[in-house]
Amino acid sequence: MRRFLAFFIAFVAIFAVRAQQLDSIRVSLLTCSPGPKVYSLYGHTAVRCQNLTRNKDIVFNYGVFSFDQPHFVWHFVLGQCDYMLDAMPWEAFVHEYQSRGSSVTAQVLNLTTREAFNFYVRLIRNLQPDQREYRYNFLYNNCTTKVRDVIEGVVEGTIEYPHLEPRNTYRQILHRYTAGYPWAQEGNDFLLGENVDTVLSARAEMFAPEYLMNYVDGAVVRVSKTEARPLVSETTVVVKKSQQTDYSDNSESSGYSGSSKLSASYTSPRMACCIFLLICLFVMCVERWCKFMWWGWDFLLMLAHGIAGLLITFMFFFSEHPAVDSNWLIWIFNPYPLIGLPIVIKAARKHQYTPWHTINFVILTLFILFSPWIPQDFGDMVVPLALSLLTRPVSYLLHYRIRGSAKEVLVAESPKQVKKKKGKKNK
Repeated sequence: MRRFLAFFIAFVAIFAVRAQQLDSIRVSLLTCSPGPKVYSLYGHTAVRCQNLTRNKDIVFNYGVFSFDQPHFVWHFVLGQCDYMLDAMPWEAFVHEYQSRGSSVTAQVLNLTTREAFNFYVRLIRNLQPDQREYRYNFLYNNCTTKVRDVIEGVVEGTIEYPHLEPRNTYRQILHRYTAGYPWAQEGNDFLLGENVDTVLSARAEMFAPEYLMNYVDGAVVRVSKTEARPLVSETTVVVKKSQQTDYSDNSESSGYSGSSKLSASYTSPRMACCIFLLICLFVMCVERWCKFMWWGWDFLLMLAHGIAGLLITFMFFFSEHPAVDSNWLIWIFNPYPLIGLPIVIKAARKHQYTPWHTINFVILTLFILFSPWIPQDFGDMVVPLALSLLTRPVSYLLHYRIRGSAKEVLVAESPKQVKKKKGKKNK
């Protein structure tokens, strides 16, 4: 009886699988244009699976996360966020992006019946509770690269991508999408290091949804030396972009659209840093005029400098976020100002010189001089900030050098020698 029951269950399972293989499944790569939120600035990628036989229309999405996860912010800072695969009806997906105002472009993949079936089965398996979560990495393992990996895994052949020029770096691609959000762009530049400034391969560029869309559009599936087929059979815009919410950067020359909102505030980070530099120069001039060093200004600058240094150092050594461990800014942005803060304040209140100013002067000067040759794009803020910080050791060195020279003259010359010099002048 047990053998018969096992045989019957196996027969039903095989029959169900074969019946499902006969289903007509249509797979489409969905590319969503950028949105206004920080997490949507770079667009999104999803997959639409239409079971035409059973009249099912499902969208699979690898970009789902929840702020309700325990210690979400802390894990996000550490680069230990877990995203998950989720499925939703096509109508709900369309409604979400229509309300956002983003466009959705569908590329129907030119898959065989077996490839489409394997694609669908793989997504269903990834929906299981023990498989749906994955360690998210913005540049190397995100909602777009996961879909690309599934496509490459189910295709019975080799995908040959077109050679699109010019090739970009990670930072250049990110800049296209944050061009209208200058503070977000400068924040990225402040945290991301040298590794995002290397020229990428075609496959590496596919971390961005619109770049994957363009590469897939010209890709072919190479089955043999003589047999190949286009990877995409049809492309349509299923959701049009709202004119009231246009986040494109109008970069016609690049061939890619980004989440830009160009305005007069584009140079606001650079302007803010230049204004801050002028304030630091003004404080230095006032100190020279009054011959008095304002230690309260040291406290504010060194405290802010040290907190920024703590952030860079923490990300450099402890975060799993990509490219933060190759950040050359750790040269000048590290906790050393917090160590020197009590030393500088104590010396300033007693009107005494401390070697700390010389050390700080050497560190900042070397960074500014060699920054053009460092293989990292520092953005618009770093050099003005470094110059602003440099005004403090320069002001102290000028103050104590001139003051020390005056004291040396007074000590070297006795009162009698001074009177003799005055007498000779009167004669």
